[in-house]
Amino acid sequence: MAIQVGDKAPDFELQDNHGRTVKLSDFRGEKNVVLLFYPFAFTGVCTGELCELRDNLPQFADRETQVLAVSNDSIHTLRVFAEQEGLEYPLLSDFWPHGNVSRAYGVFDEDKGLAHRGTFIIDKEGVVRWTVRNALMDARDLGEYVKALDTL
Repeated sequence: MAIQVGDKAPDFELQDNHGRTVKLSDFRGEKNVVLLFYPFAFTGVCTGELCELRDNLPQFADRETQVLAVSNDSIHTLRVFAEQEGLEYPLLSDFWPHGNVSRAYGVFDEDKGLAHRGTFIIDKEGVVRWTVRNALMDARDLGEYVKALDTL
């Protein structure tokens, strides 16, 4: 079941592309979070979306917001992907146990073994304030994130 606006965001602890542990609750009281699930590194639509975020990171920093991107890839794959594309925000690995965080947010596809394009904007108190889910081949609109953040 997908997380809805107004729900408390499920906390999680995942490793990033550098092997560091990142917990959602670490941002509570400090920053809003754009939590972005994407199918896989090195695929066309995912690369385009994540590079667009890279190119617009100041818009998020200006809004006291941390971007966290989650896929079911290994940390090793994510490290190479981030280096290749110059991605400086955390890429989190929901690799093992496979898809547990994606499942908690209701975006894991059991048949394909991947996360759908789900986005959750979480406020500083840990409450989901905006969400969208796109089809696998449909890129998300970054402008929608910014508009939603401006309402917090």
